[in-house]
Amino acid sequence: MQNTNLQINSSKSIRRLLRQRWLVVVLALILTGLGAALTGVLFKAGIHTLDVWRLNLLKQQPSWMVLPILGGLGGLLSGSIITKFAPAAGGSGVTHIMAYLRHRQVPMGLRVGLVKLISGIIAIGSGFPLGPEGPAVQMGGSVAWQMAEWLKAPRAFRRVIVAAGGGAGIAAIFSAPIGGFIYAIEELLNSARPVVLLLVVITTFWADTWADVLQNFGLTNHTGGFDQSLGFSIEREYTPLIHFLPIDFGYLIALGIIVGILAELYCQYVLVMQRNGNRWFKNKLIFRMSMSGLILGIFYSFLPEEFHHVGELQNLIAVGNANISLALGTFVVLFISTGLAAASGAPGGLFFPMLTLGGCIGLACGNWVELLTGHVPSTYIFAGMGAFVSACSRTPITAMFLAFALTKDLLMLKPVLIACIASFLIARLFNEESIYERQIKVEANEQMQNPSLPIT
Repeated sequence: MQNTNLQINSSKSIRRLLRQRWLVVVLALILTGLGAALTGVLFKAGIHTLDVWRLNLLKQQPSWMVLPILGGLGGLLSGSIITKFAPAAGGSGVTHIMAYLRHRQVPMGLRVGLVKLISGIIAIGSGFPLGPEGPAVQMGGSVAWQMAEWLKAPRAFRRVIVAAGGGAGIAAIFSAPIGGFIYAIEELLNSARPVVLLLVVITTFWADTWADVLQNFGLTNHTGGFDQSLGFSIEREYTPLIHFLPIDFGYLIALGIIVGILAELYCQYVLVMQRNGNRWFKNKLIFRMSMSGLILGIFYSFLPEEFHHVGELQNLIAVGNANISLALGTFVVLFISTGLAAASGAPGGLFFPMLTLGGCIGLACGNWVELLTGHVPSTYIFAGMGAFVSACSRTPITAMFLAFALTKDLLMLKPVLIACIASFLIARLFNEESIYERQIKVEANEQMQNPSLPIT
């Protein structure tokens, strides 16, 4: 009853703000969308630049020397920047925004967002197998908080605009405005009030639009969905040949069950690694990230060349050019290495690894099913991607739209949603909370036991 009254009062205060200070609201939405798009595009551009440099270096020097050195130095430099300028910039960033929206005292602002941008580029670009979406959520939320602070917006509106900024970060990174919008509502706000929906949808779509425009000006190697002469257009990252048959329902449910079990194992592994990292290293983030980067570099240096660029691995999986051995090998490698990377406190997200892990299971299961039955749904790879995200984050609708954003094919929605719901229900049998909600509890417990630990 108390929560209901708070939501009603919050909604009334936002509507009052819209009537009395509509210009403040418009400026906040415009600046938040632009800020989230700019930081997201710069983040991807920075990572791409370091990736190209690292891959060129690998062509000149042996991997056993390059990868450990770059990993250790990347961890050292990134950890030093975080420790010195903004300890709250460590970690994925999603839990940071979620904690703020749950009324915890969490550092916010442009300083945190800028440190997240720089340290995240260094960490991921030096070889930490994490994704840009977690930092994008935190950067978008930090920009939003700063805009609301400068414009002296009321507290109820700040909470909404921070969630909208987080969703805008997802929209800018994945070129998925609907996915970013649903994520802000489904995971960050847990709200469906009409006035809130309006503010969030405007911000996320605005961020996606700006991201397309900025990418067209050469800030990244990706041109986005905007051309100066043709205007906006649909940009598909992958164009699979999709067939959806009635028999596929059973196959997709079975895939969702398998992915749900494996995704929960992954959540448990990441959480165990995070607890152990906090216990072993306490507040020594620089040493923790340096050692993790070194270990990851050594680990990857013994692997075939395909594993030296995680982004290309996802492309191989998504287009179906990997065999069962490579798919399962990629799953095992990312399962182990992303847990270590997340436990290090590195500024990077888990959505990107989750998509690849799910794609690996979809590809491997598809090959086995085809051998056994002679038929496999053509949507298995992307259904596996969405299902893995759904099971880990407990956000099936968001996961469906993130997988859909890779192809922009409406026929993909139904099969992906079937797998997402199946994996979501299976994962909830083990634990009702998402990996991020459990991470918040781990961080809160560690913070109580050791107040010197940074909030990540």
